[in-house]
Amino acid sequence: MRKVVKFLAAVAAIVVAAGVQQRAEAAFVGAPLGLRGAIQYIKFDQPTLAPMAFTLFCLKYKDECKPRPQHIVFRGGRLKLTAERLAQMQEVNQKVNTAIRPEANLEGLRGEKWLLHPTSGDCNDYAVTKRHELIAKGFPARSVLLSEVVTAWGEHHLVVVVRTFAGDLVLDNLSGHILPWSKKPYRWVRIQSPKNPNYWASLGDRAV
Repeated sequence: MRKVVKFLAAVAAIVVAAGVQQRAEAAFVGAPLGLRGAIQYIKFDQPTLAPMAFTLFCLKYKDECKPRPQHIVFRGGRLKLTAERLAQMQEVNQKVNTAIRPEANLEGLRGEKWLLHPTSGDCNDYAVTKRHELIAKGFPARSVLLSEVVTAWGEHHLVVVVRTFAGDLVLDNLSGHILPWSKKPYRWVRIQSPKNPNYWASLGDRAV
Protein backbone atom coordinates (compact mmCIF):
# COMPACT_ATOMS: atom_id res chain seq x y z
CA MET A 1 0.00 0.00 0.00
CA ARG A 2 2.82 2.38 0.94
CA LYS A 3 4.53 1.75 -2.43
CA VAL A 4 1.30 2.53 -4.28
CA VAL A 5 0.91 5.84 -2.40
CA LYS A 6 4.49 6.82 -3.22
CA PHE A 7 3.96 5.93 -6.87
CA LEU A 8 0.75 7.99 -7.10
CA ALA A 9 2.46 10.93 -5.39
CA ALA A 10 5.31 10.79 -7.91
CA VAL A 11 2.87 10.70 -10.84
CA ALA A 12 0.98 13.68 -9.40
CA ALA A 13 4.21 15.66 -9.07
CA ILE A 14 5.11 14.97 -12.70
CA VAL A 15 1.64 16.05 -13.87
CA VAL A 16 1.82 19.30 -11.90
CA ALA A 17 5.31 20.09 -13.21
CA ALA A 18 4.22 19.36 -16.76
CA GLY A 19 1.22 21.64 -16.34
CA VAL A 20 3.39 24.53 -15.13
CA GLN A 21 5.79 24.08 -18.03
CA GLN A 22 2.93 23.85 -20.53
CA ARG A 23 1.33 27.07 -19.26
CA ALA A 24 4.67 28.87 -19.41
CA GLU A 25 5.30 27.69 -22.97
CA ALA A 26 1.80 28.80 -23.97
CA ALA A 27 2.60 32.25 -22.60
CA PHE A 28 5.79 32.30 -24.66
CA VAL A 29 4.20 32.78 -28.05
CA GLY A 30 1.27 30.50 -28.52
CA ALA A 31 2.91 29.47 -31.78
CA PRO A 32 4.07 26.07 -33.09
CA LEU A 33 7.72 27.10 -32.73
CA GLY A 34 7.39 26.97 -28.95
CA LEU A 35 10.65 26.52 -27.09
CA ARG A 36 12.10 23.75 -29.20
CA GLY A 37 12.79 25.39 -32.55
CA ALA A 38 16.33 26.10 -33.68
CA ILE A 39 16.21 29.70 -32.49
CA GLN A 40 19.04 31.79 -33.84
CA TYR A 41 21.26 33.89 -31.63
CA ILE A 42 21.96 37.54 -32.35
CA LYS A 43 25.46 38.03 -33.73
CA PHE A 44 27.31 41.09 -32.46
CA ASP A 45 29.33 42.97 -35.07
CA GLN A 46 31.56 45.99 -34.51
CA PRO A 47 31.52 48.31 -31.46
CA THR A 48 29.42 51.38 -32.13
CA LEU A 49 28.26 54.54 -30.39
CA ALA A 50 25.37 54.28 -27.97
CA PRO A 51 22.26 56.32 -28.76
CA MET A 52 22.64 59.90 -27.49
CA ALA A 53 19.39 59.57 -25.52
CA PHE A 54 20.86 56.51 -23.78
CA THR A 55 23.87 58.58 -22.66
CA LEU A 56 21.51 61.16 -21.16
CA PHE A 57 19.51 58.34 -19.56
CA CYS A 58 22.69 57.08 -17.86
CA LEU A 59 23.39 60.54 -16.45
CA LYS A 60 19.92 60.57 -14.91
CA TYR A 61 19.81 56.92 -13.79
CA LYS A 62 23.44 56.08 -12.98
CA ASP A 63 22.66 52.73 -11.34
CA GLU A 64 21.02 51.48 -14.55
CA CYS A 65 24.28 51.83 -16.46
CA LYS A 66 26.81 50.91 -13.78
CA PRO A 67 28.94 47.87 -14.73
CA ARG A 68 28.30 45.06 -12.25
CA PRO A 69 30.37 42.03 -11.24
CA GLN A 70 27.99 39.74 -13.11
CA HIS A 71 28.93 41.48 -16.34
CA ILE A 72 31.90 39.10 -16.45
CA VAL A 73 30.50 37.01 -19.26
CA PHE A 74 30.14 33.33 -18.50
CA ARG A 75 29.33 31.00 -21.39
CA GLY A 76 28.34 33.94 -23.56
CA GLY A 77 26.29 35.68 -20.88
CA ARG A 78 23.18 33.60 -21.49
CA LEU A 79 20.81 32.28 -18.86
CA LYS A 80 18.86 29.06 -18.61
CA LEU A 81 15.25 29.58 -19.66
CA THR A 82 13.07 28.02 -16.96
CA ALA A 83 9.29 28.05 -16.65
CA GLU A 84 9.61 30.51 -13.76
CA ARG A 85 11.77 32.95 -15.74
CA LEU A 86 9.47 32.67 -18.73
CA ALA A 87 6.48 33.52 -16.53
CA GLN A 88 8.36 36.48 -15.04
CA MET A 89 9.20 37.80 -18.51
CA GLN A 90 5.58 37.52 -19.58
CA GLU A 91 4.44 39.24 -16.39
CA VAL A 92 6.84 42.16 -16.83
CA ASN A 93 6.00 42.54 -20.52
CA GLN A 94 2.25 42.70 -19.87
CA LYS A 95 2.54 44.80 -16.70
CA VAL A 96 4.67 47.53 -18.28
CA ASN A 97 2.70 47.52 -21.54
CA THR A 98 -0.44 48.16 -19.50
CA ALA A 99 1.02 50.62 -16.97
CA ILE A 100 2.44 53.13 -19.48
CA ARG A 101 0.02 55.02 -21.71
CA PRO A 102 1.36 55.31 -25.27
CA GLU A 103 2.46 58.83 -26.13
CA ALA A 104 4.26 59.54 -29.38
CA ASN A 105 7.38 61.70 -29.38
CA LEU A 106 6.68 64.43 -31.93
CA GLU A 107 9.93 66.34 -31.36
CA GLY A 108 12.37 63.80 -32.79
CA LEU A 109 15.78 63.33 -31.16
CA ARG A 110 15.37 66.56 -29.21
CA GLY A 111 12.32 65.17 -27.47
CA GLU A 112 13.74 61.78 -26.52
CA LYS A 113 13.66 61.34 -22.74
CA TRP A 114 14.10 57.78 -21.59
CA LEU A 115 12.23 57.51 -18.27
CA LEU A 116 11.60 54.72 -15.76
CA HIS A 117 7.97 54.07 -14.89
CA PRO A 118 6.40 57.16 -16.49
CA THR A 119 2.60 57.37 -16.67
CA SER A 120 2.90 57.90 -20.42
CA GLY A 121 5.72 57.52 -22.90
CA ASP A 122 7.10 55.95 -26.06
CA CYS A 123 8.95 52.72 -26.84
CA ASN A 124 12.13 53.89 -25.09
CA ASP A 125 10.32 54.28 -21.76
CA TYR A 126 8.71 50.85 -22.08
CA ALA A 127 12.06 49.22 -22.85
CA VAL A 128 14.16 50.77 -20.06
CA THR A 129 11.38 50.09 -17.54
CA LYS A 130 11.16 46.42 -18.56
CA ARG A 131 14.91 46.01 -18.32
CA HIS A 132 14.85 47.59 -14.85
CA GLU A 133 12.02 45.29 -13.71
CA LEU A 134 13.68 42.10 -14.98
CA ILE A 135 16.97 42.92 -13.27
CA ALA A 136 15.06 43.69 -10.05
CA LYS A 137 13.58 40.16 -10.30
CA GLY A 138 17.07 38.65 -10.38
CA PHE A 139 17.81 38.45 -14.10
CA PRO A 140 21.54 39.08 -14.65
CA ALA A 141 22.08 42.45 -16.33
CA ARG A 142 24.45 40.83 -18.85
CA SER A 143 21.48 38.87 -20.24
CA VAL A 144 18.96 41.73 -20.46
CA LEU A 145 19.95 44.14 -23.21
CA LEU A 146 18.40 47.15 -24.90
CA SER A 147 18.38 46.98 -28.69
CA GLU A 148 17.56 49.54 -31.37
CA VAL A 149 15.65 48.32 -34.41
CA VAL A 150 13.83 49.83 -37.37
CA THR A 151 10.21 48.86 -37.97
CA ALA A 152 8.70 47.89 -41.31
CA TRP A 153 7.33 51.44 -41.63
CA GLY A 154 10.76 52.99 -41.10
CA GLU A 155 10.51 54.10 -37.48
CA HIS A 156 13.39 53.64 -35.03
CA HIS A 157 12.20 51.53 -32.11
CA LEU A 158 13.67 50.24 -28.83
CA VAL A 159 13.07 46.73 -27.45
CA VAL A 160 14.50 44.48 -24.74
CA VAL A 161 16.41 41.33 -25.69
CA VAL A 162 16.79 38.55 -23.11
CA ARG A 163 19.67 36.25 -24.04
CA THR A 164 18.95 32.62 -23.12
CA PHE A 165 20.29 29.24 -24.14
CA ALA A 166 16.91 28.70 -25.83
CA GLY A 167 17.58 31.75 -28.03
CA ASP A 168 17.36 35.53 -27.89
CA LEU A 169 13.85 36.60 -26.91
CA VAL A 170 12.23 40.01 -27.38
CA LEU A 171 10.00 42.02 -25.04
CA ASP A 172 8.22 44.66 -27.08
CA ASN A 173 5.58 47.29 -26.32
CA LEU A 174 4.06 46.64 -29.75
CA SER A 175 3.23 43.04 -28.84
CA GLY A 176 1.84 41.12 -25.90
CA HIS A 177 3.79 38.04 -26.98
CA ILE A 178 7.45 37.27 -26.28
CA LEU A 179 9.01 36.16 -29.54
CA PRO A 180 12.42 34.98 -30.76
CA TRP A 181 14.34 37.87 -32.30
CA SER A 182 14.37 36.12 -35.68
CA LYS A 183 10.55 36.19 -35.73
CA LYS A 184 10.31 39.97 -35.30
CA PRO A 185 9.77 41.94 -38.55
CA TYR A 186 12.54 44.42 -37.79
CA ARG A 187 15.86 45.59 -39.17
CA TRP A 188 18.30 45.20 -36.30
CA VAL A 189 20.67 48.15 -35.84
CA ARG A 190 22.58 48.03 -32.53
CA ILE A 191 22.46 46.41 -29.09
CA GLN A 192 24.04 46.76 -25.67
CA SER A 193 27.12 44.69 -24.93
CA PRO A 194 26.77 41.89 -22.35
CA LYS A 195 30.17 42.87 -20.93
CA ASN A 196 29.27 46.46 -20.08
CA PRO A 197 25.87 48.19 -20.42
CA ASN A 198 27.57 51.40 -21.57
CA TYR A 199 29.05 49.73 -24.66
CA TRP A 200 26.99 49.00 -27.76
CA ALA A 201 27.61 46.88 -30.85
CA SER A 202 26.22 47.12 -34.35
CA LEU A 203 24.20 44.32 -35.86
CA GLY A 204 25.15 44.97 -39.45
CA ASP A 205 21.75 46.48 -40.40
CA ARG A 206 20.56 42.92 -41.08
CA ALA A 207 16.93 42.31 -41.79
CA VAL A 208 15.55 39.03 -40.44
